[in-house]
Amino acid sequence: MNLDKQPKGTLGAFLGVYTPTILTILGVIMYLRFGWVVGHLGLYQTIMVVVIANAITLITTLSFSSMATNMKVGGGGAYFIISRSLGLGVGAAIGVPLFLSQAISVTLYSYGLAESLRIVMPDLPLVPVCIAIILLVSALSVYGAGFALKSQVPLLILVGLSLVALVIGALTTSSATDTITPILPPDIDVGFWVGFAVFFPAVTGVMAGLSLSGDLKNPGKAIPVGAIAATVTGFIVYLTIPVLLSRAAGPIELQTDSLIWLKIAPLGVFLVLPGLWGAILSSAVGSVLGAPRTLQAICRDQIANRRARSFISGRHGLTVALALTSLIALAAVFLGDLNAVAQVVTMFFLTVYGTVNVVAALETLSGDPSWRPSFRIPWPVNLVCGLACVWVMFLIDPLASIVAISIEIILWLVFARREKLAVWGDARRGLYEAMLRWVLIRLSRRTMSARNWRPHVLVFVDDARRKLDLIRFATWFSQNRGVVTVCELVVGDLLQEQDERDQRLSAIQDLLDSEDLTVFAEVDVVDNIIDGIADVAQANGIAGFASNTIVMGWPKEHPMMVDLLTTTRRLERIGKSVVIGKINPQHIYPVRQVRREIHVWWGGFKQNGDLMLLLAYLLTRNPEWRGSELKVLCAASNEFARQNTSRYLETMLKEIRIDAECDVFIRPEDSSIGELIQSRSATASAVFLGLAMPEPGKELAYVERLESLVGDLPVVFFVKNSCLFVGKLMVDEVLEPE
Repeated sequence: MNLDKQPKGTLGAFLGVYTPTILTILGVIMYLRFGWVVGHLGLYQTIMVVVIANAITLITTLSFSSMATNMKVGGGGAYFIISRSLGLGVGAAIGVPLFLSQAISVTLYSYGLAESLRIVMPDLPLVPVCIAIILLVSALSVYGAGFALKSQVPLLILVGLSLVALVIGALTTSSATDTITPILPPDIDVGFWVGFAVFFPAVTGVMAGLSLSGDLKNPGKAIPVGAIAATVTGFIVYLTIPVLLSRAAGPIELQTDSLIWLKIAPLGVFLVLPGLWGAILSSAVGSVLGAPRTLQAICRDQIANRRARSFISGRHGLTVALALTSLIALAAVFLGDLNAVAQVVTMFFLTVYGTVNVVAALETLSGDPSWRPSFRIPWPVNLVCGLACVWVMFLIDPLASIVAISIEIILWLVFARREKLAVWGDARRGLYEAMLRWVLIRLSRRTMSARNWRPHVLVFVDDARRKLDLIRFATWFSQNRGVVTVCELVVGDLLQEQDERDQRLSAIQDLLDSEDLTVFAEVDVVDNIIDGIADVAQANGIAGFASNTIVMGWPKEHPMMVDLLTTTRRLERIGKSVVIGKINPQHIYPVRQVRREIHVWWGGFKQNGDLMLLLAYLLTRNPEWRGSELKVLCAASNEFARQNTSRYLETMLKEIRIDAECDVFIRPEDSSIGELIQSRSATASAVFLGLAMPEPGKELAYVERLESLVGDLPVVFFVKNSCLFVGKLMVDEVLEPE
């Protein structure tokens, strides 16, 4: 029978969620270890253990139930919720271990059932029986989730009968008045947290029904109703059992006899053992139902190859996933000692619970209008519960916790590259926007000062690929401390150029990604280039956080450069510094050299020197330029001016803590300043010169003079400083130039 042909979405809250969840909660720990906990800790501390453990699982249940009322939960349950909120990378990092844990859990439950059968049949061979149990629960699953879950109803009845037998035995036992456990715990070296670690796995079954989300008729209703009801039922049962055990047996009996239920309950062998076997078998059925569906959901999202994806998530995908789950479970049988594996499995389940709680907190904190669950949990409660899950992990087994978390981090690194393919939004963007709004509001209340200034660069290019060197220098100037935006301007009508705009924006982003440049891309349609530069520069930014440095390339035609100077005047009025780069690309690569020099030509006590020096310094802080020698050059007219300028520069550099060499020389009478610049900076890797604003009408002559100054120097930046520390790179009290 092909279970892929079974009708989908037919299960309700009771059969699809409540039954598998409550049977997983009321499992082997309840029967074989709860008495041990009561015997060592005493009644009151045991109840405290139950309250703390159930508080964690109840909050977790409320968290994923809240999310189930806000979204249509698809197949995969916990994986679906996490991947839709934190992305495919985190989803897979949690989902893959969750699948393996569910598959190996089938083996663990099968071993537990086989060992418990030895109570009545001591010579029973363990491995063959374990294999038979795995094949049995797999066969039940072949007939579909509905059939397998209906088979759990008789098992639930057996568990209920065993609980009734315990109540009757505890209330009617002849030792009821003589063997009540004292309030204070016995003097045995088992601490509170040891008992907590032993008990906690008993309540880690709250997501058993969530894994079947794809088979539910109405997940948004069935998951909250079924999961919360099962969790509350388990809580009541676990509060009642310690009282009954305390009444019916003494501490030593509880500590030493793991089958104390058989002695307390009437007809214990006939009522308690079937309940124990039913609980273990139902847990195995729940795992073998959940694991294939988790695997299917992961493959549906993660596998890029269409043929491979259809193989595991297509028409016969569920059958294939079930077969793979069964093979993993069978292979785990031959691992022998499963104790270490069991610890890691528990850790994986706890990371799922912790992540779900964190997701619920982030959804609330994000403030997305789409977050409209039917009921809400305060985000601090979700967050504290998520951290409590990590805390419980390390209480149970620190080494297994580290192993589990390390595996999940590695998986996240592997799958993170798939996140860009997700077409749905997630909580992270909303959280980032909420954080950004919070930061911008507080940033606007802080006065900008020279101490806080950093370059936020807006680069204007006509073709990003041809001006890649200019963009790269802009990122070096920001030194990963400021925001860099590259903008291509398109001359035309916005209504007619939209398609070209979108294509160019996509091409720019692909280029930046291929070059590993952290730069924002922008394409704007303008009436003309010159007015467009000023308009875009004014509009760039948000809430007072805007670009402060405009970077442009040196145009080939002089008239265009004249227009740029005119635009620079306008940019100066709005406080935007301008850097015009004249770059010969063949001198840029390779970027790493044994020794490089950066020259800053100081023109006296001018306003541009501050920004030139700061940009040159930031350039040296990048890995590609690290170790470069920064040199400040200045041509003095006489010896007196040379000494004063040299003294001033050395004092300034010391005060502002920039390591640079000063080279102040007397200008020869037979040499022009252009000849000096070209000769002394011929081997420099980058040269910085100040940019003045010529009188209106004299721009063309000034452009020609600039070209004569630099000649064929490979990399030159002309800097016009219009930022807030114009002439005040240092505090005035530190240095007051004459």
